[in-house]
Amino acid sequence: MGLLNLVFLAFLFWVFFISHTHQMQSSQTQALLQLRKHLEYPLALEIWENYSGDFCNLASTPHMAITCQDNSVSELKIMGDKHVKVSDFSGFAVPNETLSDGFSIDSFVTTLSRLSGLRVLSLVSLGIWGPLPDKIHRLALLEVLDLSSNFMFGSIPPKVSTLVKLQTLTLDANFFNDSVPDWMDSLSNLSSLSLRNNRFKGQFPPSISRIATLTDVALSHNELSGKLPDLSSLTNLHVLDLRDNHLDSELPIMPKGLVTALLSENSFSGEIPAQLGELAQLQHLDLSFNSLTGTPPSALFSMANISYLNLASNMLSGSLPDGLSCGDELGFVDISSNKLMGVLPSCLSIASDRRVVKFGGNCFSIDAQHQHQESYCKAAHIKGKQSKGKEIGVLLGAIAGAVIIVAFLAFVLFILCRRCRKYPSRGSFEQPAMPKLAQENSSTGISPELLANARFISQAAKLGTQGSPTYRLFSLEELKDATNNFDPMTFLGEGSIGKLYKGKLENGAYVGIRTITLYRKYSIRNLKLRLDLLSKLRHPHLVSLLGHCIDGGGQDDSNVDRFFLIYEYMPNGNYHTHLSENCPAKVLKWSDRLAVLIGVAKAVHFLHTGVIPGSFNNRLKTNNILLDEHRIAKLSDYGMSIIMEENEKVDAKKEGGKPWQRKQLEDDVYNFGFILLESLVGPIVTGKGETFLLNEMASFGSQDGRKRIVDPIVLTTSSQESLSIVVSITSKCVSPEPSTRPSFEDVLWNLQYAAQVQATADADQKSDGASQT
Repeated sequence: MGLLNLVFLAFLFWVFFISHTHQMQSSQTQALLQLRKHLEYPLALEIWENYSGDFCNLASTPHMAITCQDNSVSELKIMGDKHVKVSDFSGFAVPNETLSDGFSIDSFVTTLSRLSGLRVLSLVSLGIWGPLPDKIHRLALLEVLDLSSNFMFGSIPPKVSTLVKLQTLTLDANFFNDSVPDWMDSLSNLSSLSLRNNRFKGQFPPSISRIATLTDVALSHNELSGKLPDLSSLTNLHVLDLRDNHLDSELPIMPKGLVTALLSENSFSGEIPAQLGELAQLQHLDLSFNSLTGTPPSALFSMANISYLNLASNMLSGSLPDGLSCGDELGFVDISSNKLMGVLPSCLSIASDRRVVKFGGNCFSIDAQHQHQESYCKAAHIKGKQSKGKEIGVLLGAIAGAVIIVAFLAFVLFILCRRCRKYPSRGSFEQPAMPKLAQENSSTGISPELLANARFISQAAKLGTQGSPTYRLFSLEELKDATNNFDPMTFLGEGSIGKLYKGKLENGAYVGIRTITLYRKYSIRNLKLRLDLLSKLRHPHLVSLLGHCIDGGGQDDSNVDRFFLIYEYMPNGNYHTHLSENCPAKVLKWSDRLAVLIGVAKAVHFLHTGVIPGSFNNRLKTNNILLDEHRIAKLSDYGMSIIMEENEKVDAKKEGGKPWQRKQLEDDVYNFGFILLESLVGPIVTGKGETFLLNEMASFGSQDGRKRIVDPIVLTTSSQESLSIVVSITSKCVSPEPSTRPSFEDVLWNLQYAAQVQATADADQKSDGASQT
């Protein structure tokens, strides 16, 4: 009888346990379906539509992932397609950008809090708008919170400080417009803080410097001002990104383990601290576009791991020592647009094939065409010394004055106190408030005249002018000397717009020289106007145009049918050769291909939206993507529509229908799709043409198909998730229907996401390998 009772009790317990488990799973499922409704049924969650199984077993996609632990959702990742495209947001719903007027972020977070077991939450590009509610703190187990690329505004709610398990907080590309809270040190496990591309204002909170676990801090592209505090206590900090703010103090002491410091486009002043040259792990240092003075410490150039050093557009002066040594890893140096003078040290010689050096706009006794007279820089250097002396004098005077004032006030106070004891007053003394001193922002390094007269929006000014070489006129005799009278040995190839030669200028610099024959004759005046516009297209991923030469010269009213464009020389050839099995040593792995594609996408996006008027039909193909000595990708033969515009408009009229510029925009997206396709399938495309590639797109739908068509190098060096993201955006780019093709902003976003996914997979694989050994 006792045994029967025991069995019966066990049965009841089993029934209760199963029903309780089912109820818990049902509650989680209902919450997920309610979230989908709140988010207005995004495409990323279309797979949930008719799904009747356990969501914990639902297969992940590039845009959605669910992970469960103990029958509860522990990870939820959703990536939508509502990328932030507006530059101004008023706090209300924006049609086709945000979720609708009916969306309530408060109700959404209430539903979200029912998934109380969440440890990882990523809700990206979903059009979520409104102030982030305080009740987000109900997700007390959160370790990773990523709400980037939405439309949230206001402040970070105070109760976020109670999320003590939080390790990663990412709120990039929103519209938060309050100050960064000073309770950040409550998040004692935080390792990554990223608040880029918002409108945060006020000071850099001192509490951040007390979070010992921080490895990455990114607050770039905000409106932070004032002093940057001492960060030396952040011993684990590797990345500090504070670009494009209004910070105006002197540079503080930096942590010894820092690897990347990006502090450009602020108003930092004073001399560059010698302590920066003692950071043994530092690889990337960008201090450009500030108001730094003095002579840069020699140690900056010789640090063991430094590979990128940008000091451009400051007020640096004096002379660099003749015996300056450069570190073995140093591959890029930009000291242009300062007031440096004297001899350029040998390790920074422009003729060096080991590194890129930009030094124009100084007073060096070399390359006179790109340098000021020494008197210009010497006057600035003397003025700086005098200013420094004056500052010391003012400081000493201020100290002496303060001592006198304090002594006088003490004496007055003594007298008053004696009088108070004799004649008690009915009133009390009120100390007047000290007036606040406002400090003017210092020069940005770009003249007001240039900004007033430019035909380019601010992004072009920021991206395109940093350290760019000065554009100039070349004579035909110079070009003949550089190419040994266009010797066939200097011939590099011929494209659709003319022949390309390799030349060596008198100063030892190598250049690429493109000859262009015009089918339609221009007057020299007309051509010069077009070339002037072309010369202003500057971007880190565009091959720099150094100048031009008009064959025959002559009067402005005379016609011309041939001219030359002179570009910086790219020693690593074109991207196509790095995909070919004919050169196995050069073939790029998947992560490197993504870096090339992202660089080119940034350049094309800039050409479409970063200049006025936009530059379209940029002849996109793998042969026109060139790699420099550091394998940084740059687009060549861009902007030719500016010169060939009339010819192309005539051709477009023959085709009829669409506006010319719209057609060119679609052509760029379509052509970039084939660059993506060639990056995926590699050398098999040689000679097989567009039709073959379009037919093979169907093969990407299955694993077997991918194994058959995708380049083996890609298959062995890519993660499935990263590969799927690129396959998806490629398919959209080469869509036969132009209206369904994505914008270049969408293309760029997907490529960056694919690179992030791949980097995570590579890091995990490396970690797994290390743990097994």
